[in-house]
Formats: sequence, structure tokens, C-alpha cells
Amino acid sequence: MRLSPFSVALLLALSMLSTASKAGEIEITPDVVYGHKHGMALTFDVFKPKQDANGAAILFMVSGGWYSSWTPPEQAQGMFKPLTDKGFTVFAIRHGSSPKFGIAEAVDDVRRGVRFIRLNSEKFQIDSNRMGVYGLSAGGHLSLMLGTTSDQGDEKSKDPVLKTSDRVAAVCAWVAPTDLRGMAWSNPDHNKMYDRFPALELDSKTAGLVSPLVSVTSDDAPSLLIAGDKDELVPIKHSYDIKAAFDREKVESKMVVIEGAGHGFQNDDAKKAITEMVNWFEAKLAKPSAK
Repeated sequence: MRLSPFSVALLLALSMLSTASKAGEIEITPDVVYGHKHGMALTFDVFKPKQDANGAAILFMVSGGWYSSWTPPEQAQGMFKPLTDKGFTVFAIRHGSSPKFGIAEAVDDVRRGVRFIRLNSEKFQIDSNRMGVYGLSAGGHLSLMLGTTSDQGDEKSKDPVLKTSDRVAAVCAWVAPTDLRGMAWSNPDHNKMYDRFPALELDSKTAGLVSPLVSVTSDDAPSLLIAGDKDELVPIKHSYDIKAAFDREKVESKMVVIEGAGHGFQNDDAKKAITEMVNWFEAKLAKPSAK
């Protein structure tokens, strides 16, 4: 998953810490088509434990700087090992990539991905009520958009996928932008570092519509926020601000601060973040909810 500099350092740290799964442990289903746009397929890869699958799904947002790229899934499976080792089935969802497609379109794509997986939950042998989502940087932003803007589906749609809910049961957002209004190119005070990311060529109205901070309501999914307090690209204020909004709306949330870390975590910092994420998803998703 070739990402932009927005999160490549973080992904490298994760890959180094999560060695590749042994042959035969994971069943990989590559390039599942969940939709089409402009004559192209929208796809995801599935990583399912061959033994002791717990029936819960974790959706990974393949996004950095709102770029979304393909890589052979055999090369990516090690990154998901901390989750597949615990029995989770992981779906790596790609969206229409910047610079051709904008952030609003990326949000629509990943929402469709959730709907498609829920609609086909029996085929994938997962519990549609135990679906979590996570991502790094732009992927964290998309994860929070799913947690804060989901709906029950459009019952009037002729497309069975769009009739299906895109709600998720838990979110984990790493170093995530939460308010794009200050990052958009249309804001004269935006950090010039953001000029590297054409997805941020947004007018102020659109920037608000795709800012999870603006959409927090009391029915949002429980959310874990992981951020470094020395992050210059996405300052930790983004995470603090949405944590405060979750608290005001009485949404269950947790903030994990990696002291001294910037936009990418390494060594013990990465291990801590991975452990926090896995523990969060185990607590929220690993066991079927009481009937």
C-alpha cells in the first residue's frame, strides 16, 4: 500500500514490528470488487485467520494524504498480524485516490465499502454488528468520518448496497486530522506543508462537511484516538478537540498520547500504539453482544 509521506513512516514502523504471518495461517482473498466509478473497480483485500476466527471484522482504510494505492496483499499481511492473531478478519479498503478524486468522494467510497461488507457478512463469515475501523493519518480521518457520519442506508435506493447501513461499532484513529477547515488551501492561514496534498484543495463549506469534528453527535461509535504530542504535520490538537467533542456528547472515547512522538511512531512507541489498538478492538468487538 504505497502511501504518501503523510503516513509512510508510521506504516514502516508497523511493518517492522509485525512480522509476516506464517504460511497457511491466513486466508487471503484479494481484490474483492465493492463498487465501480468512472469505469474502474473499487476493491478491498480480505485477511481471514484460518483458525480461531472470532467473527468480528476490522476495516483498514488504505489512505495516506488521501492517496490510496494497491500492493500485493502477501506483502501487506504482516501489518495486520496483531489483529489476525487475535481472530479478527481484516478488510483493507482502497478508495478513489487523490489527486483524481477528492476527500468527499473518498468518504463516499469507504462508506460504500462498509455497506458492501455488511450486506455480504454471511459470505465473509463475520458478524455485521461487530465491525470496527481504523486508519493512519488520512486513514484515521476516514475512520472518524465513518464513526461520526454513518446512517442506516437509503431504503428508496435501487442499489441493495446503498440500502444497507454503514454504521461501525468501534473506531481507532491514529494521528488523524479532525478539522479540515484550517488545513484547506482556501484558508489563507493554512500550513504550507499541506500544499503537498492536492486533496486539501477544498472550499470552506466542503472542508466543514468532511471534518469529523463538525459531525460529532451522541450516537457516534466508541473511538480510540492515538497521537504524538510532537506531531507538526497533524498537531495533537486535532485529537484533543474531537475528544472534547465526544465528551460533551457523552460518546465513549479514549485518548492515548505518545510522548515525544511526531507523525510516525517507532520501536516502543509503535508497540504501545498497536497494543492499545488491539486491546480496544478486543474490548469492543471480540465477543458477540448479549442478545
